[in-house]
Amino acid sequence: MATNFNNPYIAPFDYVVFGGSGDLATRKLLPSLFRRDRDGQIPPPSRIIGASRGEFSRSDYQSFVEKNLHEFLDGEDVDGQTWTRFRERLHFVTMDAAAEAGWPDLVALLDESPREVRVFYLATAPHLFGPIARRIAASGALCPEARVVLEKPIGHDLASARQINDEVGAVFPEHRIFRIDHYLGKETVQNLLVLRFANALFEPLWQSQHIDHVQITVAESLGIESRGGYYDRTGALRDMVQNHLLQLLCLVAMEPPASLDREAVRDEKIKVLHALAPIMAADVGHKTVRGQYRAGAIAGAPVRGYLEEADIASASTTETFAAIKAEISNWRWAGVPFYLRTGKRMQQKVSEIVIQFRPVPHWVFPGNGTEQTPDRLIIRVQPDEHIRLNLWTKEPGPGGLRLRMAALNLSFAETFKSKFPDAYERLLMDVVRGNATLFMRRDEVEAAWSWIDQILSAWDETGDRPRPYTAGTWGPSAAIALIERDNRTWFEEQTDGL
Repeated sequence: MATNFNNPYIAPFDYVVFGGSGDLATRKLLPSLFRRDRDGQIPPPSRIIGASRGEFSRSDYQSFVEKNLHEFLDGEDVDGQTWTRFRERLHFVTMDAAAEAGWPDLVALLDESPREVRVFYLATAPHLFGPIARRIAASGALCPEARVVLEKPIGHDLASARQINDEVGAVFPEHRIFRIDHYLGKETVQNLLVLRFANALFEPLWQSQHIDHVQITVAESLGIESRGGYYDRTGALRDMVQNHLLQLLCLVAMEPPASLDREAVRDEKIKVLHALAPIMAADVGHKTVRGQYRAGAIAGAPVRGYLEEADIASASTTETFAAIKAEISNWRWAGVPFYLRTGKRMQQKVSEIVIQFRPVPHWVFPGNGTEQTPDRLIIRVQPDEHIRLNLWTKEPGPGGLRLRMAALNLSFAETFKSKFPDAYERLLMDVVRGNATLFMRRDEVEAAWSWIDQILSAWDETGDRPRPYTAGTWGPSAAIALIERDNRTWFEEQTDGL
């Protein structure tokens, strides 16, 4: 049966957030749940239960959440009736998620007023996913409609991902495991499905005969902030490419699903991952680039280099930037390169997909001072979400035929006159609904790791080291060479003048 995306019904639920006083909970999860409550989407009996090692009474936790809502809701009103209602939903249990302490208290609270749906959100380190799942089962906290949410990264390689999936899968059936990638909850990413499959204009052109190449960029101006210990064990390839960028690639490259049923969509995504051409040691030098930022300036403010950040080893070879030329070995995409890049401390924060079409077969406008530039479709995921089609048009006026590249722009903010919900708002409610369409299935996670592991092994085998780049730039010069040796150029809106 196809999923009804417009189903407004939300069953009463208990949301148990392990890591309930941590960074993810305070910055994203609790503000998102507050907004859903403000918009009337959370039914009255529902509860939100924070669980962590923190020593909070219930009232202390309520005050802690209120303080953080004021900080992270960008000036939105936290006072009044909504906060009073939300405050009463909040509970807290002091516990060690992987040990015995606190579990009886959690089970007693859950059994005090059982809900139709029980969600366990694991906002913890991945190595705790298996132990927490086992504790959930052993404590008696499971119920017929219990489900679990796993934050990325799920492991650090294929072997560890399989172990986590096995351990959690021993407690929860696959259809009740929600592996979250918040990029899939972003409005523009969901609109990519609509753009492709609801408009007759694009799908006939969405293949190698008409598309020259695809670029996917996820750039961050921030550094590693307080995540030095985690990030230095992870790097850009594991942290961003294995999940965010490969999920965007799948949505661009997938075949039309038979329906929007969760398995139909995910069946098509896994086909793309299986079709990715492997990048082995012989290819890694000209198909990948690693980088690491050095001291520089962003928006006029000086920033230190990666090796000067807290908790970073002085000789670290962890990459903060990765660029890849990926290829998909199937009929639709044969010969069309997908250029992926992501990095910390880059010139600006931007996530976008650029579809560059092939040039017209014969340019009939010589001598007018214009150089033929192929049409581009730009899908901006963040910030300033929009979908824009760059086309050639004639400049108005007499006395000759002057051409100009202009944009057909669908700005979501201007068109819909409303503030977009955070990606987590949609995904948190989809978990309650049991709609896993925008979540990763086990085979997706493992197929992505299988492809990434080959690159990591090739880097180790060849001794490839990160190339330095100055903070506030677009990455190492080798990343420019990666695409320009194919007579192509990275799309950067600031320099394209559009």
